[in-house]
Amino acid sequence: MTPSQPRIVLEKSPDYRESYANSVQIRVNLWDFFLMFGTLNQTSAENVQIQNFQGVYVSPQQAKALLNVLQQNVSQYESAFGEIRLEPRAGANFVQ
Repeated sequence: MTPSQPRIVLEKSPDYRESYANSVQIRVNLWDFFLMFGTLNQTSAENVQIQNFQGVYVSPQQAKALLNVLQQNVSQYESAFGEIRLEPRAGANFVQ
């Protein structure tokens, strides 16, 4: 007999907010992953400004779970709307 799954209730905390990010920087150490979200603005070919607005620490286990969920959702998105193409230099601007 398998135990029943708990009922999950999603709630938004009083300080919950949604924002747009087109820059995500990642730092990793033995204990956690740190994701820093920001907005990138390229004002010229040689000048890129990133304004970071939120940092989130996650455990290695949660980082791997996030990776799996993102992979599933990107696959579903591409099935529905076509391949997501990255510019050759885009990866360098979005993840460190």
